[in-house]
Amino acid sequence: MALPTVILPGYLAGAAPYRGMEQQLNSLGFEATTVPLTRGDWWPTLAGRSMWPILQKLDQTVTSVLETTGAEQINLVGHSAGGWIARIYLGEKPYAVHRADINRQNVWAAYPQVKTLITLGTPHTSQERWTRRNLDFVNGTYPGAFHGSVNYVCVAGKAILGKRWRHWFTYNSYAITCGTGDCWGDGITPISAAHLLGADNHVLENVYHSPQPGMTWYGSAEVVPQWARFLT
Repeated sequence: MALPTVILPGYLAGAAPYRGMEQQLNSLGFEATTVPLTRGDWWPTLAGRSMWPILQKLDQTVTSVLETTGAEQINLVGHSAGGWIARIYLGEKPYAVHRADINRQNVWAAYPQVKTLITLGTPHTSQERWTRRNLDFVNGTYPGAFHGSVNYVCVAGKAILGKRWRHWFTYNSYAITCGTGDCWGDGITPISAAHLLGADNHVLENVYHSPQPGMTWYGSAEVVPQWARFLT
């Protein structure tokens, strides 16, 4: 029997855009639950502040799923920033890089409860100063596929080649993430940043970062089975 799966949305996203992904996983035999976030849950994290509010919601969801299903482990799917936030959740070192977190209970050490972590279009690196504090903690404390008991699967979309004059937004998004804009990615995250050393890394052709009308993204019905096979 497949383990239950928890979906962690991307930055500033609520749970609603992930209902299709959740339903598709359920239809494939993976009991899926999306962390019940709203856009407002992200407001306290703006400008590079602590991800503690999101980690707390994630932990509540995982605890509930384990209690409800009776499973000993889950699979965790993190889209965009949800992927690197999940890496904080797995770890056992205090997440105290922000002043507000110093006196909080901020060690989740969830890696024994997670069988597989799949990241979808996650920017595992960044040059952007507001994001660096969090990502420097993640990559300095838990570099690459850090926990040997966890299956790390990193999925990148290959949809747009960054060009300074043709795709200005994409070019700058890539550049602020990996240091160069002239590369392939999903329109937001370049392929190189979406992969981790030591992980099972994959590239999906013509897959865009976010759900938009007329565009295929990681949660599209025809795309979910391509990465859901790693949940078995």
